[in-house]
Amino acid sequence: MPEIKVTIIDREGVSHELEAPTDMNMNIMELCKAYELPVLGECGGMAMCATCQCYLESDTDLPPQSDAELDMLDQAFFVKPNSRLGCQIHISEDIDGIVLRLAPEA
Repeated sequence: MPEIKVTIIDREGVSHELEAPTDMNMNIMELCKAYELPVLGECGGMAMCATCQCYLESDTDLPPQSDAELDMLDQAFFVKPNSRLGCQIHISEDIDGIVLRLAPEA
């Protein structure tokens, strides 16, 4: 099973290096939940709640944000220029080595 490395920095500043399968159609929000990191993902990955907001801390090239993601971030708290919704970052070989920091809870 092909896997990539994903680093998640939690709200206490602790870094978690996770192995993420590329063949299960998962996203970052689902990966965090699978590893029991404190990500709510209340909307189930529909870009409708921002409870999986994170900050991109690596130079990983991500696809442009969708209108739905941008609209949700317009309503979210603690938004920064590098804010992304974890549910909108799909696990693929293209993001191997990505580093993300969980946004504070609202």
